[in-house]
Amino acid sequence: MCFSAGASFTGGIIIAAAGIATIRKVSNPSQKLFASIPLLFALQQFSEGVVWLTLRSGGYETIQYVATLIFMVMALIVWPVLMPLSALKMESVKRRKRLLFAFVAAGVLVSAYYAFCMVYWDFFPAIEGNHIQYRGDFPKALRNPVFALYIIATIPPLFISSVKRMPLMGALIFISCLITGIFYKEYLTSVWCFFAALISVVIYWILNEVAVESKQEFTQAVA
Repeated sequence: MCFSAGASFTGGIIIAAAGIATIRKVSNPSQKLFASIPLLFALQQFSEGVVWLTLRSGGYETIQYVATLIFMVMALIVWPVLMPLSALKMESVKRRKRLLFAFVAAGVLVSAYYAFCMVYWDFFPAIEGNHIQYRGDFPKALRNPVFALYIIATIPPLFISSVKRMPLMGALIFISCLITGIFYKEYLTSVWCFFAALISVVIYWILNEVAVESKQEFTQAVA
């Protein structure tokens, strides 16, 4: 993450292990996208570990660019759509599904904007002290409005979901965003993604609860 290559790789290994356990827990196709989140976060943390190494050593511009691209695509393009979409696919209440569609649409707008920016403007990582800052020449006038829409697309769907304990994950991600915004504002992309990656381990607990409840309902139905 933002403190060192070792922290990024260690975090990635832990999150990947949780992700593999989560994938194995899932049998319902509607849960697979949500279950994949820890593994994708692990990929993002590994890519940032590579960014750290190439920035420290120098001379590996192509590898650094690819690793930075992976991190930025995951952080700015994948998550705004994946978070609300995974909640939508798991939702069984029609009224909530209709509401979640709106958040998916918001996420698509955010992802499209950042994809456009990454194509037409430069972006690059830089080490400042013990942190990585991802810098870009993206339009400054839209920075705050788009980030606000990013937050709206990624966090509220977790509170809207009727899946048990999903709001807890939403609350933890919101708190991590708040802490990051207060103490690590200049490194928000890196630090918040790391916190969110750690919190994604909660997904195993959520899906385990869903599996237990489904088994209990099945047992009651056949009894």
